[in-house]
Amino acid sequence: MSQLVRNIGRSGISASGVGLGTWAIGGWMWGGTDEDASIAAIQASIDAGVSLIDTAPAYGLGRSEEIVGKAIRGRRDKVVVATKCGLNWHSGKGNHFFDQDGLPVHRYLGADGIVYEVEQSLRRLGTDHIDLYITHWQDPTTPVAETMDTLLRLKQQGKIGAIGASNVNADELKAYIDAGQIDAIQERYSMLDREIEDTLLPITQANDVATLSYSSLALGLLSGAIDPSRQFSGDDQRKDNPRFSAANRQKVAELKAAIEPVIERHTASMAQVVIAWTLAQPGITFALCGARNPAQALDNARAGQIRLDADDLLALDTAISRHLVAMDA
Repeated sequence: MSQLVRNIGRSGISASGVGLGTWAIGGWMWGGTDEDASIAAIQASIDAGVSLIDTAPAYGLGRSEEIVGKAIRGRRDKVVVATKCGLNWHSGKGNHFFDQDGLPVHRYLGADGIVYEVEQSLRRLGTDHIDLYITHWQDPTTPVAETMDTLLRLKQQGKIGAIGASNVNADELKAYIDAGQIDAIQERYSMLDREIEDTLLPITQANDVATLSYSSLALGLLSGAIDPSRQFSGDDQRKDNPRFSAANRQKVAELKAAIEPVIERHTASMAQVVIAWTLAQPGITFALCGARNPAQALDNARAGQIRLDADDLLALDTAISRHLVAMDA
């Protein structure tokens, strides 16, 4: 069975339902990175039919974009590249957000910031256009209308193909829609994180805006590969995250046991079934999944070939309600 392919809003651009997220490939907050393994993971994804590759400057202060650029060299026509703007460490403008490697990172979506950032991303990615350009986090110091005006000019210039926004609330999303054609949003969504079903997805569905889910496997917790004894080290964000407590990992183990019949029916891994469930949810267009080596990449890619039926979805929803309730954090 072929990969599931879907449209990015009204942009005329289509991509695989399963997308490769490259936050971990940037290394920051993931305990470092292995460039060779990362390049191999990206290329394995492409070879398996995954065309959507998502990155951002903030993932390792440009490191992820550079690695993606190396991996897609000679394969650019096979991929839909999504990257972001609005988190910068060069100007000091906007709203201070966090520090990375001793540098203050600000949320800034003013025209000068976006124009500078897009050129830096094009250079790091080794391309002359970005298929989907997304505002990474919203800037309270810049009106959405100004941000959209800049993005629409970049689109007219051919530097970007589609416009997206990430980490928005309902009012911000409506402001983007009012200011011009927005094609996609990118938001946290998984079996554990379903708030946008009530807040954002009704708006996107009514306005033909695609939704890319990030953390579709809840930072790997729902992959079925992290047992209760697993230890995290270095700057890995999961080290002190209460969601990764031994008790929570036990709940995930119980979920895996409960959905084993679905897993076996599709000769799949737990991660594949979770990703397929995500793609089956109303309003979710694409599921972004991280991979740091070819094996993980290929495992994720196969999820785009799984088609869950009504009985599968009922069994999964029943198991979720029984085993993922009262999850910490």
